[in-house]
Amino acid sequence: MGVRKRETADARKEANKSLAFAKLNNCPTSPRKMRLVADLVRGQKVERALNILRFSSKEASRKLEKLVLSVIANWQAKNPDANMEEAGLFVKEIRVDGGMMLKRLRPAPQGRAHRIRKRSNHVTIVLGSINNTQAI
Repeated sequence: MGVRKRETADARKEANKSLAFAKLNNCPTSPRKMRLVADLVRGQKVERALNILRFSSKEASRKLEKLVLSVIANWQAKNPDANMEEAGLFVKEIRVDGGMMLKRLRPAPQGRAHRIRKRSNHVTIVLGSINNTQAI
């Protein structure tokens, strides 16, 4: 690895130490369906985001609810003496990227086969704090 690349990687790693984030990899839901739910909670306060996810009828909302609870636990681990209500936590960034695809074949007319793509996704959530109490 070159010097410049190593320096930028180290700077990125130091910046991530102060952030509270959580990742969900290879979730077996299509990214399009997950983005519908992710758009509902982007920029919302954490308490409101949990309420939205808890009362949503979408299947993807259950997985995102667990991920939001995980990122809250990560924030509390990085800031053990800070109070969650005083910090004013909100969903700063939520990103849904496409994961790997399982390719299956479905029989089609006249001896042919159509390819079925079973999609998965990766979700990344970053928390922000309105009142900067040791968190960004």
